[in-house]
Amino acid sequence: MTDLLAPPSSARESWPTKQRLVVIGNGMAGARTVEEILSRNGAELFEITMFGDEPYGNYNRIMLSHVLSGEDSEADIFLNSLQWYADNAIDLHAGVRIERIDRFAKVVFGDDGSITPYDQLIIATGSRAFVPPTEGIYRPNGSMLPGVFSFRTLDDTRAMVEYARREDHHRAVVIGGGLLGLEAARGLQTHGVQVDVVHSGKHLMNAQLGRAGGEILRRSMAQLGVGVFTGTRVTEVWGPDRVRGVKLRDLTEIDCDLVVIAAGIRPNTDVATVSGFTVERAIVVDDQLRTVEDPSVFAVGECVQHRGEVYGLVAPLWEQAVVLADQITGANPAARYLGSRTATKLKVAGVEVASMGVAEPERDTDEHIVFSEPSRGVYKSVVVRDGKVIGATLLGDSSKVAFLQQAFDRGLPLPDERVELLFDLGGPTEDVGVAELADDAQVCNCNGVCKSTIVDTVKGGCKTVTGVMDATRAGKGCGSCKGLVAKLVEWAADGAVQEDPSIHWYVPGIPLDKPTLMAEIRERNLRSVAEVFAALAPGGAEDAKSKMGLASLLKMMWGSEAPDDREGRFINDRVHANIQKDGTFSVVPQMRGGVTTPEQLRRIADVAEKYDVPMVKLTGGQRIDLLGIKKEDLPAVWADLDMPSGYAYGKSFRTVKTCVGQEFCRFGTGDSTKLGIELETRLQGMEGPAKMKLAVSGCPRNCAESYVKDVGIVAIEGGRWEIYIGGAAGAHIRKGDLLCTVDDAETAKLLTGRFLQYYRENAKWLERTYAFVPRVGLEHIRAVVVTDSEGIAERLDAEVAKHAENHRDPWQDGKNPASPGQFRASLPLEVLPHVPKNRAEILLGGSW
Repeated sequence: MTDLLAPPSSARESWPTKQRLVVIGNGMAGARTVEEILSRNGAELFEITMFGDEPYGNYNRIMLSHVLSGEDSEADIFLNSLQWYADNAIDLHAGVRIERIDRFAKVVFGDDGSITPYDQLIIATGSRAFVPPTEGIYRPNGSMLPGVFSFRTLDDTRAMVEYARREDHHRAVVIGGGLLGLEAARGLQTHGVQVDVVHSGKHLMNAQLGRAGGEILRRSMAQLGVGVFTGTRVTEVWGPDRVRGVKLRDLTEIDCDLVVIAAGIRPNTDVATVSGFTVERAIVVDDQLRTVEDPSVFAVGECVQHRGEVYGLVAPLWEQAVVLADQITGANPAARYLGSRTATKLKVAGVEVASMGVAEPERDTDEHIVFSEPSRGVYKSVVVRDGKVIGATLLGDSSKVAFLQQAFDRGLPLPDERVELLFDLGGPTEDVGVAELADDAQVCNCNGVCKSTIVDTVKGGCKTVTGVMDATRAGKGCGSCKGLVAKLVEWAADGAVQEDPSIHWYVPGIPLDKPTLMAEIRERNLRSVAEVFAALAPGGAEDAKSKMGLASLLKMMWGSEAPDDREGRFINDRVHANIQKDGTFSVVPQMRGGVTTPEQLRRIADVAEKYDVPMVKLTGGQRIDLLGIKKEDLPAVWADLDMPSGYAYGKSFRTVKTCVGQEFCRFGTGDSTKLGIELETRLQGMEGPAKMKLAVSGCPRNCAESYVKDVGIVAIEGGRWEIYIGGAAGAHIRKGDLLCTVDDAETAKLLTGRFLQYYRENAKWLERTYAFVPRVGLEHIRAVVVTDSEGIAERLDAEVAKHAENHRDPWQDGKNPASPGQFRASLPLEVLPHVPKNRAEILLGGSW
């Protein structure tokens, strides 16, 4: 370590005027350091100038995978807007790269020709994506082959989304099976792209997980439909004009339209190197984050090497930022950065992962406590040395992470029964763990938020979970700590947690409940999603998570008068079929009430043979599913079937399941089949906040399972019918509530439509009836739907009738595509996993 001069910034009172502080780097470390400086009255001490390569304000790079998947919009991930810089008198040069530092003249040189003097300088240049040497990635002019992307910046993400959405792009290869690679894989899947991950390590996330944990993660990813190749690498990317495939080290070839490189990062040290600073693995700094050569030049973040360590996690960056701010402002000249204990707590592609310290035992005397349940994707491992936790891995269940984190950070004494480290068997429960967390225990690793910050925010008057998250940024990173943040808020508020008004909004991007939103749309005559955002969203900002809900709402309100907003639709809705894990589609022709004819069956059989359908299967809704149809074959399949769509996709009315009723059943008391067919005819194609499944049973024996449907109708003695609403038998199980008993089938049909229309107009986006009915209340719904307490029954009935009259079979798109690429051929298409053409024969064993 260098022989340092006297601390440069401890004598705050000696500064006659503001010093010129220049920060090279506007990423998470640079901006966070400036925030810390400002919080120490830095605005009174410095004239701050910042330079950033990217032409934006500061954003959360960790959340790029959420933007890729559409979970968050670009606006959601910005930490500081351009206005924040102006408000704090920061001179931001966004899009300007600093090429050289003259530390003798104390100036920096920008690639725009600018020369900027400084008194204090902070280098926060972060990292860049590592691109492994691979044949074919780069073209002779130095640019990447079209279709190949690194995954590091907002521009990278935008380009990937645009490319993945193209109609003829169906397969992707992600190079790198670490956190970023797996998140990229899941994000690409949301665009209907089949993804394979190629990882050079022996198992996924080998930097955080041991072999056993990595293998369980591999199984979890496979169950999500992500192909995984480990222990190998991509040696060649090929394609004459754009990427067409990759070749692995063992000569395996994978056809693909898109390659994403997420193989790690490397510190950005170019400007330090050319300017004569000591650079080893990264820019070498001391405990005060000062460079070796110059006490007026600091460095912070991923570009820093401290005591031989280089960090790629967020938490160490935040810790460094605090020390540097203390130093440079003189707020605490004794502050020292002594290194970070690395711990990761995140959600990888929907799978909870927590990792700290070593992943596996290193000495013969190390204790290793392991629990593995591969079928549930759960793996827990704790390594104990000399009675202290030196490492832990939690996969699929992180309920014990709070206690283990404390034990790891503070060396807490451990229970004699080591199994209590993994399960609540007399050890600290999660609630107790929350209460006993030390004040400085870090809750949000992504944003470096500790328990005391959350508690102080609550004590300061903010008593909503989302309000605390907004104020502290806790839970605003990967989101894996949201549950813990909520528990802390509840605990700190001592039972006085307040409700967040946003839970009443129909979609997150528009601060209005559904009735108000619909009233505004009608009053302003808004017909498109873009018009709604422009008129009603704060600042007119578009929100990706809100688009599908708004598109559905507009279609419900305006019917055929609403423009066809394909940007707001998932692939299933764009092609009117259900995408499967291998990139093919399933086609379900309509069979109203589960009734079909021999002629229809012949056509289905002919289509299955003509298009080599690997699987023909009956659905739970009494229909026939043709699985494994290529996208480009969809229009021809529909034409040959010449049957309406069975709506096995989308947030819409699905089907009416029926029993055989009174004509064949010895116990049947009502014509359930006839009523089911009439209902399905009337409601077919009806869009809603969520899917809607119905059933009609001819007697209380309930062979059609009417009690667990969104609407279930049951015939009883005397020609009467019972109507049940809000039932479910999927991931949630709930017996429906009896809405009413009516005297005839016509009234049952009328009230069913009226209830569904009321549900359509008042339920939140994605809210099923099993949640809607308890939330709104059965008595209220009964009053509105049955006794017309609000005087809207006639209008609700008219809306249902209008829908029935204007319904158009979406499969007509096959004759006249809505867009040129709607059903564009997706060649080359190599389906993985390979589903044999005679899948049904194999399963049945030829024994029929």
